[in-house]
Amino acid sequence: MSAAINIIMNKTEFPYRFFIVTFIWSWIFWIFLALASQDIIQIPSNILSKAIIPISIIGAFGPLVGAIYSIHKEKGNVIKYLRRFTDIKLGWRAYVFPILIFGISTFIAWFLPELFGEKRLNMLLPSIWVFIPFLIIMTFFGGGQEEFGWRGYALPILEKKYGLWGANIVLGVIWGFWHLPLWFIIGTNQTYMNFGGFVLISIGYSFIFSWIKNISGDKLFTGLYVHGMANAIIPIFPVFSMQHNTPQPRFWIWVILTLSIGIIITIVRNKNIVKHANNKIA
Repeated sequence: MSAAINIIMNKTEFPYRFFIVTFIWSWIFWIFLALASQDIIQIPSNILSKAIIPISIIGAFGPLVGAIYSIHKEKGNVIKYLRRFTDIKLGWRAYVFPILIFGISTFIAWFLPELFGEKRLNMLLPSIWVFIPFLIIMTFFGGGQEEFGWRGYALPILEKKYGLWGANIVLGVIWGFWHLPLWFIIGTNQTYMNFGGFVLISIGYSFIFSWIKNISGDKLFTGLYVHGMANAIIPIFPVFSMQHNTPQPRFWIWVILTLSIGIIITIVRNKNIVKHANNKIA
């Protein structure tokens, strides 16, 4: 049976093993928190409130665990793979463009509803001066660590099988669904978001993250930095109100802008790839 599974995996070149291990690791921790949050598992509220953040972070390392396990099973060099993330010479474009793209799009989504009577949402950070340390935290513990698996391991495999468009759509959808248990955990940001909108955001992000990785020369640290930057900017320009069962116009503007930017980038990028291929043939 094991040999048959390996043959299927090699034939399709789809990273089943990576996704299975990633989901199992993350969902074990997150489903436990979800069951406790829904009072299916009885845990004192004071203990649960203290446990949510650390256990959620442990669960968020699922993509890293999935990548390490997959590389090990493929007889690859895990240490060599991880060392590739230490190259921070990304080039100025890979450092600056995420600030511009996420800064401008998030600002528009945050500010635009005010022109139509929406109340301003105040910055969630205690001070703008804590942004840099907050960005570092987001890069290594608040989302960026996921990129050891998503863009570092899975994306290159998916691109070989599905191409630029298909790979990022498939990865974006799977990435979005990976977060699903968070909608049932008390206090997570996801509980204020529409799940379908979040999946669309994940696809848009996947397009953008992939492009930034490409212009950096495929430096793997790019994923950590870009993901961390995207998450770190949101508390400066909040795009959803911390209230349930209320309209979230900022969220939907954010979804539309992010997905549109990702699609436009990929259209241009795909044209350049086709043009380059045609020039090589000529």
